[in-house]
Amino acid sequence: MKRERIYLCLAHLSGKEQKFISEALNTNWVVPIGPNVDAFEADLEAFVGDGRKVVALASGTAALHLALVASGVGEGDEVLAQTFSFCASSNPIKYVGARPVFIDSEKETWNISSELLEEAIRERERKTGRRPKAAVIVDIYGMPAKMKEIVEICDRYGVIMIEDAANAMGSRYEGRMCGTFGRYGVLSFNGNKMITTSGGGALICRDEEAKREIMFYATQAREAYPYYQHEKIGYNYRMSNICAGIGRGQMTVAEEHIEHHKKVCRLYRELLEEVEGIKLHENPDERYDSNYWLSTITMEEGVRVKGEERAYGEKVEGAVGGAAGVVHEGGGLHTECEPNRNVEAMRMALDEAGIESRPLWKPMHRQPVYAKMPSYVNGVSEELFRKGLCLPSGPYVREEDVRYIVENIKANIIR
Repeated sequence: MKRERIYLCLAHLSGKEQKFISEALNTNWVVPIGPNVDAFEADLEAFVGDGRKVVALASGTAALHLALVASGVGEGDEVLAQTFSFCASSNPIKYVGARPVFIDSEKETWNISSELLEEAIRERERKTGRRPKAAVIVDIYGMPAKMKEIVEICDRYGVIMIEDAANAMGSRYEGRMCGTFGRYGVLSFNGNKMITTSGGGALICRDEEAKREIMFYATQAREAYPYYQHEKIGYNYRMSNICAGIGRGQMTVAEEHIEHHKKVCRLYRELLEEVEGIKLHENPDERYDSNYWLSTITMEEGVRVKGEERAYGEKVEGAVGGAAGVVHEGGGLHTECEPNRNVEAMRMALDEAGIESRPLWKPMHRQPVYAKMPSYVNGVSEELFRKGLCLPSGPYVREEDVRYIVENIKANIIR
C-alpha cells in the first residue's frame, strides 16, 4: 500500500469550526466585523494573558506592517531586523519606506544576537547621527529569543521593540508568553502555523488605547464624520468574520496542538540521539519553553549522504517547502549561499520517500533584494543555513511517521 506523503506542518481542524462559520453565514456576518471576530480576539487575549489586547488581522505580515505604522516608523528611519528569518519579518520595513539593518544570530537560540544588536545601535548612531527607530525581534521556529538581554538593550537606547512571534504561539520565556515582550507582538494563523484561520494573523497590543489605534489603521483610517473623511493613510487589514469563526474552533485545540509539537520533538530527540553529526535544536535551558513549531536539525559537513553527486544537478520546479502562489523560474543551479550538498541530498532523499523537508531560512543579508542593506554578522546564520533542515512536525505527524522519517535519515547516511 502506498504511504501518504508526510508534510512539514498542515492545518488540523477541531471539528467545531463549522458551527461558527455556519452562524456567520446564517446571520449574514461575512464582513471584517462581527461576533466571531470579537470572540476570537477575546479568546486570544485570554490565551496571551498579561493584560494584553489583540486585534485580529488579515495576516501576520499585515500585523507587523501596522505595528511599524503605529510606532511612527517611516521614510528615512532605520529598523534593526533579524537576518535569520522569513522575508515577512523584514519586508514590511520597506513598506513604510524605512531601511532594514540586518543583525545576525547567536548559537543557542538561533535568534538575534544581543551583542550585535547593541553594536549596531551604537554604530548606526555614529554613522547616521540617529539611533534606529525600532527593532523586529523574531522567535524563530517557535524558540524564544534571549528576551531579558534584548529588552534591556532596547529600553536603554530608546528603540521600540516589536516581537515577531509568528512561529511562537504558546512559547514562553521565563514563564511569560512570547508576543508580550515588545510594544507590539505579531502572531500568524497561516495554514501551517500552530492554529490557523486559513490565512490571517493578529497584533498583540499593550492596552485598549493601542488596540483602538491599530483597528483605526486596519479599517482604512476613517475619521468621525457623516461621510468618508481621511486624514491618515489606512489599510484594509481586518480579519473577516468567517475566518475568525475558524479561529474560534482552532482555539479549542490550541493547547493540544502545542503539546503535540513538543511530543514530536521529544521523539526526534530519542531517535536521533545516537546519530553522529546530526543535532536537534532544543531549549537551551529551563528559561526557554519552545512550542517547537518546526523540529529542526543541523548536519555536519562530514556526514556523507547518498546521492550527493546529484545535489543541485537539476533546476527545482516550483518552490521547496510548500510555498503557495507563483514563483519565478530559477536563474541557475546555484547561488553564492546555499545549503551544503549533504543537506540537499538528504532533502532529495526524504522527498523521494514521500517526506517533505526544507532548508532553514536563508539569511536576509544574503538575499539579492537586500544585498545593499547594512548588516552586522558573525557567520552564525549562514552556517545554520548551510547545515540545517526542517522536519515534519504538525498535528498530522504521527509517532509512526517520526519513526519512518528517522529511519530514512539513517538509511541515507553513508557509514
